[in-house]
Amino acid sequence: MFTIISLMLVGMAVGYLCRKQTLSWLQRLITGLIWLLLFILGLEVGGNERIISGLHTIGPEARLLPLAGTLGSVLAAKALWSWTLRSRGNAKGQTATTDDAGAGRRATLQALKGSLVIVGFFVLGVAVALIGWMPFDVAQTDISFYALAALMTSVGASIGSDPQTIKNFRALNPRLVLLPLCTIVGTLVGCALLSLLLSHRSLTDCLAVGSGFGYYSLSSIFITEYRGAELGTIALLANICREILTLLAAPLLVRWFGRLAPISAGGATTMDTTLPVIARTSGQDLVVVSIFHGFVTDFSVPFLVTLWCSL
Repeated sequence: MFTIISLMLVGMAVGYLCRKQTLSWLQRLITGLIWLLLFILGLEVGGNERIISGLHTIGPEARLLPLAGTLGSVLAAKALWSWTLRSRGNAKGQTATTDDAGAGRRATLQALKGSLVIVGFFVLGVAVALIGWMPFDVAQTDISFYALAALMTSVGASIGSDPQTIKNFRALNPRLVLLPLCTIVGTLVGCALLSLLLSHRSLTDCLAVGSGFGYYSLSSIFITEYRGAELGTIALLANICREILTLLAAPLLVRWFGRLAPISAGGATTMDTTLPVIARTSGQDLVVVSIFHGFVTDFSVPFLVTLWCSL
């Protein structure tokens, strides 16, 4: 975690030093690295027998829980965003979605096109792993770390080269520090409501899975230890789904729920894997909020998961 953040800071320093040069190629590099990471994630999912073997029996739960948790969190983030805009007295101007219906449809279609490209790389990775075309196990290598490191350095350079970055950071509303709380509460409320429909799952089971906030590796390990392999697999799938949902739907979340929505949806991943997408869709002025949000939610995962599992 700290290595990745350090690389982003290095990238910001390099970007600041090169701010007078044209760095338009950075956005193309960032896009390519995002596609590469999604392909690698697909390889890891397709090569994980535990995930593939559990899709038939626990797939629906693994899809419903992240949807419920994400919906609860983005609704809370939308309320916070509206409150933040009202405090500035410019909610009407900041929402700025008064474009005509045709422009709105075009923007939505463009967002969907980008999402389909992203999901295409993920599906391609899963297919390649299932067919067995990879000569080695990606999960046993550091390739995903190197790709993420390159991505975060590039994002840092993009932020540092923007002359408005420091001004935007200074203009942030102090109320935005409440975003991690909105994410945690919104996610738990959404999962608690869904538990009413999942009669074979207890309330604490659903809350434990939701408390992963996209941190699938750590949360699934804790849950497997406390509640068994089946619920641990659900946690693994559900939190992978939350991360993928954030990567795919970030542009639409901004349009429907406001600029804080992709950050809240990303949960614990917003200081690393989902940060580049958040920077592009929510704006670089909210990068510092995304990093703070990711750190707080990441820190809360082991405490909340073990709490619900011990009840």
